[in-house]
Parts: sequence; C-alpha cells; structure tokens
Amino acid sequence: MSDSGCKHGFYLTTPIYYVNDVPHIGHAYTTIACDALARWHRMRGDDTRFLTGTDEHGQKIQQAAERRGVTPIELCDEVVMNFKKLWDALGISNDDFIRTTEDRHVKVTQYFFKALMESGDIYKGSYEGWYCVPCETYVPDAQIGDDKVCPDCKRPLTRMSEESYFFRLSKYQGALIKYYDDHPDAIMPKARYNEVISFIKSGLQDLSISRTTLKWGIPVPGDERHTVYVWLDALINYISAVGYPEAGEKWESCWPHVRHMVGKDIIRFHAVIWPAVLMAMGLNPPVRVFAHGWWTVEGDKMSKSKGNVVDPFEMVEVYGADAFRYFVLREVPFGNDGDFSELGMMNRINSDLANDIGNLLNRTLQMIEKYRDSRLPGASVLERARDVDFALRDMALRTMSEMDSHMADFALDAALKSLWVLIGAGNKYIDETQPWKLGREDPDERLDIVLRVLWEVLRLSAMLIYPFMPETAGRMHKQLGLDADVSAERHSEWGWGTYAADVTVKKQEVLFPRIDAVKWKEGYDARFRARMALLNPDAPPPTAAAFDTSHKEQVEIDDFKKLEIRVARIESVDMVEKAQKLYKLKVDLGFEKRVIVSSIREFFTPEELIGKNILVLCNLKPAKFRGIESEGMLLAAEADDGHREIISLAAVDDGFPVGSPVH
Repeated sequence: MSDSGCKHGFYLTTPIYYVNDVPHIGHAYTTIACDALARWHRMRGDDTRFLTGTDEHGQKIQQAAERRGVTPIELCDEVVMNFKKLWDALGISNDDFIRTTEDRHVKVTQYFFKALMESGDIYKGSYEGWYCVPCETYVPDAQIGDDKVCPDCKRPLTRMSEESYFFRLSKYQGALIKYYDDHPDAIMPKARYNEVISFIKSGLQDLSISRTTLKWGIPVPGDERHTVYVWLDALINYISAVGYPEAGEKWESCWPHVRHMVGKDIIRFHAVIWPAVLMAMGLNPPVRVFAHGWWTVEGDKMSKSKGNVVDPFEMVEVYGADAFRYFVLREVPFGNDGDFSELGMMNRINSDLANDIGNLLNRTLQMIEKYRDSRLPGASVLERARDVDFALRDMALRTMSEMDSHMADFALDAALKSLWVLIGAGNKYIDETQPWKLGREDPDERLDIVLRVLWEVLRLSAMLIYPFMPETAGRMHKQLGLDADVSAERHSEWGWGTYAADVTVKKQEVLFPRIDAVKWKEGYDARFRARMALLNPDAPPPTAAAFDTSHKEQVEIDDFKKLEIRVARIESVDMVEKAQKLYKLKVDLGFEKRVIVSSIREFFTPEELIGKNILVLCNLKPAKFRGIESEGMLLAAEADDGHREIISLAAVDDGFPVGSPVH
C-alpha cells in the first residue's frame, strides 16, 4: 500500500551527520534523495518541511578535537561549514539546518530526559559491558563473537563499567510490534522491516542513555556528572527543530507527518529506540523510516589508501551538480546497495542526458525556430489532433500519475525510469511524424499540431525533472519560453494544452554536451594520479598497469575440480610479529572457522578487510609461517603499476552465504 503523502503536511529529515570527518558520497546520497522528495511534495502542494543538520557531541569529536589542539566546538564550527558548502553546491533546498550544540536543541533534549524521569521510564542503575567507541554504543553479549569486535564497524570493543541512567526500552516491546503490525509501511524497504521486527521479537533490553566518562555532550538535568547518551541526544533533533514542546503551526503541521531517511546501518536506532521514546512521551512514532543502501566504488569498498573515495565536491566540479544528482538517484533501485562508477556516470550523461532529454529539447526548439520563427503554435491546434498525438498525451498523463505513486514509495529510481519512457516516446514521436517533411509545406496545420505536442511533452518533462535536476529544469523552462520559475509550478495546475499565453522559444546552448570518451579517460587518470600524490607525495606517479601475459600449461576440467574454493568472511585480522608483510586472518567458512596467513599487509588495513566476503582455496595443504599454521589461501588479482605491485582480493557481494562453493 502506498503512502501518498498528507496534503496538509510532509515533514522529511535526513539523519544528522557526525562532524568527525569530511562530507562523502553517503552524506550526499541521502541528502540528494531527501531534496528530490521535498521538491516533489512542494510541487504537489503539500505543506512541506525538509530538515538536515549535524550531530556534534560524543567521544569521537572530543578525541578528534584534542588531536587537533582545538576545542570541540571549534572543530564542529569548521566541519559544519563543509556540509553547508556541499549542500549549496548540490542545490539542496532544506528549510532548516539543526546543530545539536544549539540552545534550542539542548533545551528540548533536557526536557525529554526530565519528563521521562518523572514518568518512571528512566531510572538510575549501573552498567558493565562491551563498548564500541567509534559507534558510541554498548553491544549486547549475544551479538559478540570470540574476537570481541563490534558487529557493525568490526573494530575492537572495550570493556567498560559505569553508573548509568537507563530507558525502559523493554517496556515498549509489545507496543512496537503492534504498531508495526498495524503500519507495515512504517519501515521500508521490506527487508529492513523484517530485520527490525526480528530484532524486536528477539527481546529488547533496557537502554543505557547516559555516560559519566564523557564531558562533550548535554548534561543530564539535575545530575551533571552524567552526559546524555549521544544517540538519544541526536534522535531528539527531529523534534527540537519543529518547536516542541510549544504548540504551534510548525509543530502541528509537521510532526504528525514525519518521515526519516537513514542509512541501513542506523535503522535500529530510528525504528526501535526512537519510536519507543516517542511512545513514552505520548507522541506518534514516525510515519515512515526508510533505510537506503551503501555505495561501493568500482566494485570495491571506499578506501583513502586506494584513492577511490568519491568526493562530492569533485563530482560537482567535473560533471555538474545535476548530472551527479541524476546518476546517484537513477543508477540503483533506491534502498539497495549501489556501485559508483565514473565511467558509468559518463555513459549515462551521454545516453540519458545528452541523447535523450537534451536531444528532444534541441530538436524541438530547432524546428519551432526554423519553421515558425520561434513562435509556438497556439493551444487551439490541439483540438484537431490525431490518434498518434492523443497517444503521447495519454502517456504524459500516465507518467505524472506513475511518478507520483513511485515517489510516495520513495522509489526515486523507478520515478526517473517512468519519466525517461515518456522522453523516449517524445523522440520516437519525432521520428514517426517527421516534422521536417511537414515543414516543406508552409503553412501546414499538421506541423503546428506536432510542434505543440512536443512542446507540451517538454513542458511537463521540465516540471517532472525539477525535483531531481532543478538547475536543468530551470534552463529547460527558459528555453521553452516560460518566464515563471519552474519551482512555482504545481501538479494540480498543470494540464495538457492549458497554457494559452503567447510563447516565443529561446533556444540556447545544449543541455548536456556529449563527453568525449578519450578526453574523459585522460582527465580521470590525471585526477587519480593527483589523489595518489596527495596520499603519498614521495611515491612515483602511477602508470598504466602491466600484466604477465604468459600462459601456464593447459589443464583438464578434472584438474580444476580438484580445487575446493569457497566463500569465506574475514572475522578478524592480526599482525604477525616480526613479519612486515604478514597478516593472521580468522575466516568463517560457515561449517568451520580457519586461520590463514597472508602476505597482504602492505596493501590493506585491518578495517578494510574485516567483514569482507572473499574466495578461499580450502584444500591446500597446511603450511607454517612464523610458527602459525595457515589452512588455506586467499584468491586475488595481481598487477604492477610500473612502480609497485597492486592487488585486489577476489570477493563476492556482502551477505552472500559463507561456505558457498565456487565452480
């Protein structure tokens, strides 16, 4: 069942972004998606509010500031500006930007804490357990393996014991299950819904929500030895930004219709802890929590050491904000993991943007300019349209309805696909009607009809493309001779043939020039070399990879069948003493766990390896390295860039069953 959005309110939030690092593609992806949804709902006429912001408390920020020799707030002020600059560069239309260091947020967080203490939903106790400093959370014993690493970030856990305030999360287990039974669309996509329900039904434990070891945070009211747990502090931003607890138009139009967009790694905070806290306060849980996937780059995890981290600022500078926005929203089904490829983006720019929408606009305006002196035929000519014209009109009307349904389900990629079907039909319509032949017979009413039909398709396309590519839509609007700002368009006011004013089209530069593949490759290589030079200034510049092209002796299929190759997951990585190149890896094969010693230490950090699904040769005879018995071998691709050896581990998708055989 679709969530069509409430006509009187649509309140959408990104997660607030942690300020211990520079903005990356994950931050950009979430925010671009929210921006497209917010712009769409404004065009629907909904009372729309779009919030983003920054999460500025916690141990990681305190430690980062100490390393930099600055105060935490000085560090926050600096990093916040990077986020705001990126949102400007990407054309983000947020209505508000919340910082958890602002007074308005601090006051509401303390109000929440005090109210929950008075109701008995917060109590004081003591806590001892395994704590993940990077995630700033205690990890239940049931989720911890023998290696004592965090199940989320795979980093080592620390044993901690401290006095703490607790939220009675266990009290709301039944209420949460009932709410989600009654509202199955409250968590999307479906895989995340199933994950959350399974987690709740496994049993909820009361949650530690204060720290005595942390000072950079919001003090617990009445007990300033304690600081409010950073995750509770962060979640409350969604409500502190709309005026709570004061009644008012902003609060009343927003909160009943709140929707959160988050990455899949923080779904439990938003779909378990947060709604339980809201229930305890007598407030409605979110209408929807949508968790999108993660990005890899060229099939690999992003890593600074590999030089493959996607810088959104660089993408905007090289390709333009709209092309980048289009690619990340169109490339993968929204909610799934995606793989970012600059080659893929270049190809989409040439095909979807230059060939399809750019070509349709350019061809149409050229013909209106050539055959009608840039004057658009009046809407009255549509009264004498033929079946082929009505077919395109009916498709245009269906497209608008289809896109609205897709956007209600946060299926942004599907919405763009629907629009591109219409754009493709517009180009096909030109080929079928052949206006250039009609133009030889002047005056010719049939040509007037065809030109007006094409203009109507483009006018609708500009409006529908606006939420995804606002700058492109504005350029289209101007070239179509429409003076009004495209952002002022409303779906309810649009109609086929209803625009009656005299129009003079203003053909200008093409929307998206085609990218020359050879020049693109030269630029891509130059930027890669520049990134690597920054990472390692003393290293010689990389050159084209060299490969061993010699062949080994041919084998029979039965020889290959002797090899037992299986999917394995790396659980832990340890240094091997007195061996600069060796790692001791503990891998899970599903049916058993093994130790493998591998000489890949100079190529990967432990963080890049832990949790990775790789391929392992299992029936290799064990061998000892530095006194450690190795029970297998990793498979990898190897090359030489002219100065050093480079390798890439043979891997499969995250989540693929460990132990699966490779044939």
